[in-house]
Amino acid sequence: MLNLLFSKRFSLVKTFSATFLAFAFIIRLTLYIWSFDNIEFSFFKLIKIFGLGFLFDLGSLSYLMAFYSIYLLLVPKQFYGSIIDKFLTYFSYALILFFMVFSFLAELAFWDEYQRRFNFIAVDYLLYTYEVVQNIRQSFHLEIIIGVLMLITFFSLLIAKKKNAYTNAFYNSDTFLMKVIPALFWVLVLSSFHLKVENNDAEIFANQYENEITKSGLYSFFAAYDENELNYNDFYETNPSGKSFHIVRNLLASENDRLNSNPKSIRRSVINSGEEQRPNVIFIGLESMSADFMKRFGNEKNLVPAIDSLAKESIFFTNLLATGTRTIRGIEAIAMSIPPTPGRSIVKRENNDNLFTIGEVFKQKGYTRTFFYGGDGHFDNLNVFFGNNGFNIVDRKNKLRVNGRFPVQRTQIKDDEVTFENAWGVCDGDLYDKVLREADKQYQLKKPFFNFVMTSSNHKPYTYPNGVVDIPSGENREGALKYTDWSFRKFFEEAKNKPWFKNTVFVIMADHAAYSAGRTEIDIESYHIPAFIFNLKNKNPEEVNKLSSQIDIFPTLFGYLNWSYESNIFGKDITKMQPKDERALIANNIKLGLLKGDQLLILNNHKKHTFYQWNKENNELTVKKTDSIFLKETIAYYQTAFDLFKDESLKIKKESFISPNKLANKVH
Repeated sequence: MLNLLFSKRFSLVKTFSATFLAFAFIIRLTLYIWSFDNIEFSFFKLIKIFGLGFLFDLGSLSYLMAFYSIYLLLVPKQFYGSIIDKFLTYFSYALILFFMVFSFLAELAFWDEYQRRFNFIAVDYLLYTYEVVQNIRQSFHLEIIIGVLMLITFFSLLIAKKKNAYTNAFYNSDTFLMKVIPALFWVLVLSSFHLKVENNDAEIFANQYENEITKSGLYSFFAAYDENELNYNDFYETNPSGKSFHIVRNLLASENDRLNSNPKSIRRSVINSGEEQRPNVIFIGLESMSADFMKRFGNEKNLVPAIDSLAKESIFFTNLLATGTRTIRGIEAIAMSIPPTPGRSIVKRENNDNLFTIGEVFKQKGYTRTFFYGGDGHFDNLNVFFGNNGFNIVDRKNKLRVNGRFPVQRTQIKDDEVTFENAWGVCDGDLYDKVLREADKQYQLKKPFFNFVMTSSNHKPYTYPNGVVDIPSGENREGALKYTDWSFRKFFEEAKNKPWFKNTVFVIMADHAAYSAGRTEIDIESYHIPAFIFNLKNKNPEEVNKLSSQIDIFPTLFGYLNWSYESNIFGKDITKMQPKDERALIANNIKLGLLKGDQLLILNNHKKHTFYQWNKENNELTVKKTDSIFLKETIAYYQTAFDLFKDESLKIKKESFISPNKLANKVH
């Protein structure tokens, strides 16, 4: 049988296939051992993981082998071993082998960071090669990695030569008919796999680590590329459009709000009583700051004492969850106050200009608006998003990149303002110093300012200025956390001496938690983040334990400031939430969830869903019978968010409004 599948002309197909499958097995075994503490071991599961994994590896391999087999099939016998045949064979075999080894080794680094096979994060990173290459160079010994790559590739080529694979491929008398069977085999495998198999077919276990280990990294990468932007209505369960809007309008409208008369709109006039306050507002987005890094949530390592201390002096939201697992998801949720749309964040989508963001509310109140980022805002499309939505930009432009054009002012963080920088930009201390200098200038304009500050030091490679904290730079996350806290404390110590400080409110919240992986398909604890509002006038420090979301933090601030304003956002004032209103919207790019109390419903991109009971004590999920009302509400949030963006209904424009008491009773 093997002789039929691997005739002499197909000797290199045989050698490459064996090499590929051997490496795939080694990587899977490595990940299995690496994650053993998170796996519920059984011999039967082990066989299923490696058996199904082998089939996924074979399917991934077929994408390469099918096309090479067609080449071997079509080239006539008289051209075997010709100069062109040899050049194409030697070059392509070595090149593909090199990138195969690279991809397998890259999987280990990716797993170390995310505990996942390649996914949408890997796809996004391809667009920002400078930051990614610099991050790899600063996180690992690049010369060693390249050396290992070349060594493995060399020995793999040597093995192929010793097996006479090249000689047999070039010097044989295989006829066209002898080549049909192996070529047909690989084409059939490719066709079957491409048309019938999807990446989530590997997800047959309740444990997500086991599901991820079963997958093929290569196939996962291309599946993520294909799913990078999904049309909600094509891939997810839906309600009739009018019904979804009716549900959401009832969910969003507070007692005194006046809703837009258009039944397929969430535009409304938000009414708050009391004298309006117009303090300056500085938002600080803490990179990858999990709630469980704080003492308040049980951490005894004293990693972030300054953040711990300031939270105690603030309105502290102790039960707030991030919407996603990446910075651009956090920015989408915070700036747009919207549930996460499936696939890529709106921050990176086309036609994301002139949107109704929280910046528009600040504009209504006469504020200047500025986005601060320590790296080049080209990364993750940040400058395009903020610049085309009315924010001035302060960032550290990469000298190798062409200047972007934005309808706003862009200010550079200059060389003489930098004491330390890594792949992601200047250290948090330098960024905070720039914020202080720009705030001084803004204060002179006699207009209130809103500054959106996104930090980055708590990110791999975890490097920062030496001698600042007791853990050497680049050592581990704990060192980066200590530096993040050190620079945070220094910023507030200096800010308190500024003339604008007493009239400035600080909103502090993480963009996402540090670890998104878990045993379940959505690990709820991994979305828990700190959020607090500091320096509000006439407000004593308190803890607010209502279940809420990132999308709610700014509507809540607007409520504290007694603002009445025109709104086109999904977030709600947490202080006005009744127990029935408490909820969190959490997603992982493809799976979209709604958490209410101890119940979680997850929508997947195959027009299916799963309803869970959540045990908060052990963070375990148990499947239960679906609550139809809960399902409709979950669908309503995500369906309307997608439709509003796609229909350009989130664009800034004027509307007429109606009182919410004219709405019909909620439909279940």
